[in-house]
Amino acid sequence: MHLNPYGEYAVLLAASLANDWPADRAAIEVRTLSMGMTMVFPPAPDDHERVRDVIDDWLEVVDQSDPGERARLLNDQMAEAAAYPRLTNHSGEGWHLHYRDDVPSLPFVLRGIITVGTSLHLVTRGMDRLGRCEASPCTNVVVDITRNGRQRFCSVRCANRAAVRRHRARSSA
Repeated sequence: MHLNPYGEYAVLLAASLANDWPADRAAIEVRTLSMGMTMVFPPAPDDHERVRDVIDDWLEVVDQSDPGERARLLNDQMAEAAAYPRLTNHSGEGWHLHYRDDVPSLPFVLRGIITVGTSLHLVTRGMDRLGRCEASPCTNVVVDITRNGRQRFCSVRCANRAAVRRHRARSSA
């Protein structure tokens, strides 16, 4: 099964924003560009707050373990921003699909990209391939893009921390 790169980029961008929230709108734009987004949008005074709302809504999807409810949440969020797919060739990127109206707003575009990308990720990889790090007390988002679908930790550091805890628990028993 091959993941659409659009979905992977979008869900990883959302996790990056959720796990390390940028201090201001400029930092959000830097992050989106560094993660593969090529468009910039005219700034609005409430962009930082509105992008935070997008991420908080997305985190409801992350924290929902029931596939049906997860799908319902994503469908509701996509309804806010998604439109008929359309072919576009902006910024010399080559032809690709947009799943949103052409509204020049960073929060609006991120809602469309993140929700459609997350949906593509979940339907191609599996509805359980998104969650939280299992290394307590870490609460980072984990986007499972592994081949075997067994990623449970956000980083090697958290995986090692959990392994040490398991080892100590066995040793003391």
